[in-house]
Amino acid sequence: MSLVHTPAVVLQTFRYSETSKVVRLATRDLGIQSAIAKGALRPRSRFGAGLELLSEGVAQLYYREQRELQTLAAFDIVDLRQGLARDVARFAGAAAHVEVMMRIAPPAPLPVAYDTLLAALDGVLGAATADVDAAATRGLWSLLSALGFAPSLRNCVRDGAPVAADGVPVAFSVAEGGAVCSSCAAAPPPPPAPATRLPPADYEALLALSAAAGPLPALDAAHAAAHRRLVARFVRYHVDDTRPLTALEFWERRAWAAAA
Repeated sequence: MSLVHTPAVVLQTFRYSETSKVVRLATRDLGIQSAIAKGALRPRSRFGAGLELLSEGVAQLYYREQRELQTLAAFDIVDLRQGLARDVARFAGAAAHVEVMMRIAPPAPLPVAYDTLLAALDGVLGAATADVDAAATRGLWSLLSALGFAPSLRNCVRDGAPVAADGVPVAFSVAEGGAVCSSCAAAPPPPPAPATRLPPADYEALLALSAAAGPLPALDAAHAAAHRRLVARFVRYHVDDTRPLTALEFWERRAWAAAA
């Protein structure tokens, strides 16, 4: 067993005993790890208020390979990201990122995915109110790409031919993992699941949303909802896990707005 220091973000916490809790961490050097924080629920815990959802810090883990539950020795706070908790739309978008990270990322070093998660959370936190949905959608596409699920958008997912809107809708196949050129879309056999027909403006918006940087597209409520549905469908299809993605669904449906 060795003591490892690694940047980390808290993805999930739950009570383990009267005085301890278990945390799920996205770590830069060890991937996704579960750890017990002994004494974290005591009034004068050395962890203080640091072990909260979305908190970023440096974790000190007593780490043993092949062990499912590590021991958290300390967690030194870098950023609590409290601004995400003050706005439901921002928090819902951030929670969707957390859920995708927990379901897809392995318990192995994946620094690109870790850095992409941080950038996505900061993007959601810093976005203008009108751009929160677009920022969260961009963050999810970026995170999927960093985890190895990048959609093919500029080249046909079937034959590699360049894809261009040219004033006509572009077919996007969730099942096949990207855009389909006009020739392939018109030819049999049909894709394994119906393709989404993206009008030229929506295809251009998808290109912007899948880019790691650059201006966010201006989306009205209907178009923002359509892009939320598309990335959520993509996640559901490609995540090899039958459990429901409750945070993703909450964000996708904007359930808080419907309840209000």
